[in-house]
Amino acid sequence: MTRNTPDTPDTPYELAIDCGGDRFPVSGSRPRLSWKPPRTAAAPDEEYELQIHIDGQPEQNALAVGHVLVDWPVRRLHSGEQVRWRVRRSGATQASAWSAWHAFEAGLLDADWTASWITPADDPQIAHLAPGTRPAHTLRATFSTSGAVRARLYATALGVYEAFVNGERAGSTELAPGSTSYDRTLYAQAADVTSSVRPGLNTVEILLSDGWYRGQVGAFRKPAGWGELLAARLELHLELADGTRQVIRTDEHWTSAAGPVTRADLMDGQFTDFLAPLGERHPVLVDAVTAPPIDWSPAPPVRRIEDRPAVSLTRLPGGAWIADFGQNASGWIALADLGPVGTRTVIDHGEHLDPSTGDLTTAHLDCQRPGDPVTVFVQHDEVVSSGAVGEIFEPRHTVHGFRYARLERGDVPLDASSLTMRVVHTDLRPAGTFSCGDQDLNRLYDVARWSFRGNAVDVPTDCPTRERIGWTGDYQVFLPSAVRLYDVSGFSRKWLRSVRDDQLDDGRIANFSPDGRRIKLHTDQRLDMMTGSAGWGDAIVLVPWLLYQTYGDRRVLAENWDAMVRWVEWALTTARTARHPSRVARSTEPLPHEEFIWDGSFHWGEWAEPRPRTEGGSLVEPVQSDPDAWMTADKGEVGTAFLYRTTATLATVAGVLGRDDEAARYTRLAERVKDAWRTEFLDDSGRTTVDTQASYVRALAFGLAPEKLRDAAAARLATLIRGAGTHLGTGFLSTADLLPVLADTGHADLAYEVLLQRTSPSWLGMLDRGATTIWEEWDGVDENGDAHASLNHYSKGAVIGFLHTHTLGLRQAEASVAWESFVVAPVAHSSIRWARGTFDSPRGTIAVEWRLEGDNLHIDVEVPPTATATIVLPDGEELTVGPGRFRATGRHHPC
Repeated sequence: MTRNTPDTPDTPYELAIDCGGDRFPVSGSRPRLSWKPPRTAAAPDEEYELQIHIDGQPEQNALAVGHVLVDWPVRRLHSGEQVRWRVRRSGATQASAWSAWHAFEAGLLDADWTASWITPADDPQIAHLAPGTRPAHTLRATFSTSGAVRARLYATALGVYEAFVNGERAGSTELAPGSTSYDRTLYAQAADVTSSVRPGLNTVEILLSDGWYRGQVGAFRKPAGWGELLAARLELHLELADGTRQVIRTDEHWTSAAGPVTRADLMDGQFTDFLAPLGERHPVLVDAVTAPPIDWSPAPPVRRIEDRPAVSLTRLPGGAWIADFGQNASGWIALADLGPVGTRTVIDHGEHLDPSTGDLTTAHLDCQRPGDPVTVFVQHDEVVSSGAVGEIFEPRHTVHGFRYARLERGDVPLDASSLTMRVVHTDLRPAGTFSCGDQDLNRLYDVARWSFRGNAVDVPTDCPTRERIGWTGDYQVFLPSAVRLYDVSGFSRKWLRSVRDDQLDDGRIANFSPDGRRIKLHTDQRLDMMTGSAGWGDAIVLVPWLLYQTYGDRRVLAENWDAMVRWVEWALTTARTARHPSRVARSTEPLPHEEFIWDGSFHWGEWAEPRPRTEGGSLVEPVQSDPDAWMTADKGEVGTAFLYRTTATLATVAGVLGRDDEAARYTRLAERVKDAWRTEFLDDSGRTTVDTQASYVRALAFGLAPEKLRDAAAARLATLIRGAGTHLGTGFLSTADLLPVLADTGHADLAYEVLLQRTSPSWLGMLDRGATTIWEEWDGVDENGDAHASLNHYSKGAVIGFLHTHTLGLRQAEASVAWESFVVAPVAHSSIRWARGTFDSPRGTIAVEWRLEGDNLHIDVEVPPTATATIVLPDGEELTVGPGRFRATGRHHPC
């Protein structure tokens, strides 16, 4: 959401629409409106008056109840209309002053586009080149005008594009039009280019490359299958001084030519030769592609977020330079000194340096399937200097995950001040803060935050290096922490649309979305078998539900309802009709409860648990060392646990949407699944049959263990952790819940011991070995300094949720929506003497601070308007308070 700042404390403030936009908000025809209530507001359902002006003309004032995601109250907007609106609390005696005005524009709506899709003339020949080797194209047209008082450029592409008017770049969005499932969804961008248009002859250009549409996808660098030909579509709308309008659009009069970008791929890198002559111009191909309707994104754009200088520049014996930017991030390098004419600078990017040579190494990111050749990891840019003064290389048609860069340019000197890391990702609005008296935990929080930033490049990705795809499991694991870091409402809704677009006909959810491999159309035996995993596909239910809880967005439930039902019905059917071989061997005929055991299809399982070691101490990778055993292992405990959680959540969603019959049905089914899990995987002593840390975390976090066995299950979990030398043994799916489960079952001391553990596997162990982002594996850098797998993979960083909910003690109350009510219950530790943090809720900023002074715990809470808080003191006493600032003190009992 885009926002403005408060006018006075007693007026509504931070007006917003539920749409994205670059330098100004851009909506469809019916945006939803939100604002923060005035300080004197008391109830969430108070009435507000809205004043709306469209193209300067006032509409009839409208009334609204509530202030979160209010439906558009007047006529549908038309293309390009400019809106100003403001709001005040209504009422004869309690009316507030009017808020400040908020402004936005409607985009060019699909039915009003008149531009043609244009394709570079030589693209049919270029398309046959190998992905990763294709050049970018320059599309161009000229026009004359008397001068514009207002100019709006609307554009989109099948590929990645940049638009220019008279050489000036339009807008600040990077990697436009973004990553979507291009067969069904395509977003456009709008830019104010008034200052770029001049009287007389003007030039408009588009630089177009493969991007997500036709470039390489995933760890094995397979080509995306969205289409064969690139294309762009652009309209430039001019309002002239005499009141008339002029529209410049892509059509048969445009031309295309080869330019200086001789190779461009989002994964491999970009080659720019500033000496390359501009190719001969040829007429473009017109409407040679088929594209979906154009829409306007709910998400903020990808932008250049910050610049980081090189903290060191080291010359290797062979002549190459190693630049260290001090932080693993996503983006690219801007190089300001390209050297004399003809100088070729070669830049490779990576996360790690070889401990023995100090040279860049990316071998840990190479990939290989059994029997296949190695896919060598590459992030490689090149630039050839023309010698022109002020020439800068900035490869905007690629993106890299890196901390280090290796540069080679022969004997030409290199100045560290000429190197800048451009940090590039979705421009998410910060939503929360946290700090405490333990600097290691503050550093951990920052590292996890950086890890999420590096994986928020238009969609939530697994890593910004090796794969860069929107794995469903990764995001559903991290989302509870993500919402406490940033406003991810529009970002998540955009991604969920791709998840729906990619859903298979049988109801399965693709492992990642947008799915450039297009498994729903072009499956093979291996991909088909590995699609439909518990914990991954469940994101279609669990992600919208958390968005509803956090932001009060009922629409996100409604727009995903059909996809949720199809997924759950497929999982229930699979549980009923497919059995794991171990259960077939136990009983030819399924036992009655097995109808609800989800064990007969593929599951990734807990994934990335701490790796075992050989007798010699080396790490073992179970998937690689014995892939058949891993593939055929019984993961029914995981599958059935998630089947219960997701079916129960779907029942709750049905209730919110007023689908009472479905709510009752899925509630009954969820109970049957829970009973089956208990029958199959839990004995009368509270011990699970698989007896892993992860299984006990699920039993307790998902409510699978009956009340009478919860203490026993928690005690067994504690025993397993102590038996592992006070180390966690969890992996992908349960690590986020481990510490909360321990703290909530009377083992807070052990939770903090695990959190503060320094030897591997542990979070602080990562920090001690130099991590600036969270690693995919617990031993991402081993004791020898060698790297393994991705070093920027945010899933295990979900531990910072515990810092918010328990260390700080701020959590949303059960059954609360949009933070209508919350609980402040710090779980203090003797090594942490204070903590403070904030959360920017839909109702305003919540602030919590506590401090230990002797045996007294002082808690300060700021409650925003229309919310209530329950402060829980260490002795269990509860204080319920309304809006305002409060302090409570209780005796602290050290854990």
